[in-house]
Amino acid sequence: MAERSYGRRDAAAFSSDIRPGHEPEYTVQQAAELTGLGEHTLRYYERIGLLNSIRRDTSSGHRRYSAQDLHRMEHMACLRATGMPIDLMRRYFELAPEGPSAAPELLALLEEYRPLLEDRIRQMQSHMEYLQRKIAYWQSVDAQNAEAARAIGQELWDEIHGDPCDPDEAAG
Repeated sequence: MAERSYGRRDAAAFSSDIRPGHEPEYTVQQAAELTGLGEHTLRYYERIGLLNSIRRDTSSGHRRYSAQDLHRMEHMACLRATGMPIDLMRRYFELAPEGPSAAPELLALLEEYRPLLEDRIRQMQSHMEYLQRKIAYWQSVDAQNAEAARAIGQELWDEIHGDPCDPDEAAG
């Protein structure tokens, strides 16, 4: 399975602490750049408990994220990209550390969310089809093919406003 990236770049290039024997640490700006999550989002996730135990620099008080924190953020970015609500993400991250004993509950949570994501995907596919037809329309206009443009335009109109000659739509 191919590795997916949600805004991630090479973490080693960003580390603010690369001394031998020390775990690399990242500023909030670096963590945001590496994970694709905004700085405000990272602070919000910490405030609501999705990110916890974030180390603070003793002299400046600034957040310092570990590689393990970045790994968790990447999971958050993936779930966020699916549109998963915060309350489900929170529950997921509460259960995940329990490991195999939490598997039934984690499975139920993800399976409960899947139909919502499938609906979003269907909506996006519908939007893509609409966009494809608009592209075809404007290609016809650009090619000065009035007949094709008119036919595509009528098809789009009928889809949006319904076709009064369609008996299924007249009955519904």
